[in-house]
Amino acid sequence: MDRFLSSAVNRIDAKGRVSVPAYFRAVVQKRGYSDLYALRCLDIPALDVGGPDLLDRYEQRIAQEDPFLRTADDMSFFCHGDGMFLKLDQDGRITVSDAMREHTGISSEVAFVGRGNFFQIWEPSRLAAYGAEVRARLLQLRQGTEKSE
Repeated sequence: MDRFLSSAVNRIDAKGRVSVPAYFRAVVQKRGYSDLYALRCLDIPALDVGGPDLLDRYEQRIAQEDPFLRTADDMSFFCHGDGMFLKLDQDGRITVSDAMREHTGISSEVAFVGRGNFFQIWEPSRLAAYGAEVRARLLQLRQGTEKSE
């Protein structure tokens, strides 16, 4: 399997490092990523993390914009200025930076959640709250669909 699936919570060590879940590291290795690209999400307190293909996807979208309009510039500022590369050490850990902590609210633990072609990094209680919101929205959508059938 080469998709990021499931979720896990790991503690940050005294040096500010956290172990990426083994099954996520297996996907990283299978895909041949030497670096991970991380980007702060616009609308939620999480980071999207993936390989160079995640950055490529964003850059392809930027390339579709008129380079003389502000949209392309704003998108580039966001993807490149707010993006960061994360290095996995030999033990499969990444360093949790101050920028990551500020955006996510992470303090002592990190929640990892698979999103298929990428994964996200969250503060665990914020992930739990977001998960509850997602399930509620989907349930409401499902109930609305069932009523109209």
